[in-house]
Amino acid sequence: TSSRPPLPEPAIVSVNGIVISPEEIASEIQNHPAAKPQFAWQQAAQALVIRELMLQEARRLGIATVPATDNSNRRETEDEALLRGLIETEVAIPEPDERVCRRYYEQNRARFHSPDIYEAAHILFAASCDDLIPYDRARLEAKAVLAEIRRDPSQFADLAKAHSACPSGAQGGNLGQITAEQTTPEFEQALFKLAEGEISEPIATRYGWHIIRLVRKIAGRELPFELVTDRIADYLREQVTRRASAQYIARLVSRARITGIDIADAEAHRVN
Repeated sequence: TSSRPPLPEPAIVSVNGIVISPEEIASEIQNHPAAKPQFAWQQAAQALVIRELMLQEARRLGIATVPATDNSNRRETEDEALLRGLIETEVAIPEPDERVCRRYYEQNRARFHSPDIYEAAHILFAASCDDLIPYDRARLEAKAVLAEIRRDPSQFADLAKAHSACPSGAQGGNLGQITAEQTTPEFEQALFKLAEGEISEPIATRYGWHIIRLVRKIAGRELPFELVTDRIADYLREQVTRRASAQYIARLVSRARITGIDIADAEAHRVN
């Protein structure tokens, strides 16, 4: 039997002569989920190379920073403070002025709306979709109750009190005001299709079956520029910072001696 040739040793990853160990890369992989292990390894190694390169540059420049603490009382490490200090010192970030913010607002007006509000009620027939017999029984019960409601819609609240497994049943099924992403996708999709006063067919969700009534819809309104100026400025500032930081890192990469990995498209990388 012929023996297989030995696998080649992985290349040594280094930045200007400083080696990044396989153990460091293995530990970093958890932060870079990917479809294939080799892609995760490459992303982890690239992130560590860029981090090491920036730390070297910060130390060369004598950057001095004090670790900051965020609103959750989490404190930066010394290295995180150095990375932040390097970007703050070496990367010029233009402040978005009112003219720039207003232009973005005018080009993206559809994004600046208060959400539509739906006043709704429902009747829940609770069952797990994993338990087929009770689930089908709940569906049949929902259909029977819906038939009663169709005959006399004024019974909705009383039937909710009698049949609903949701705590809202005690209030006649009243759910109050609902906006997008506050309910399950199936419930939301059915609710948003209803006209005011309309009652749905039985709707299946992970909680069971629902009969939904839309009481009233309050359309969202366009938010004036003055209310969203700060939000726009924060967004634009972040985008500019990302681009400028990536370009700065690309320049560092172009001057560095990096072995063991190809830092391709360096501008696509950023340090968190």
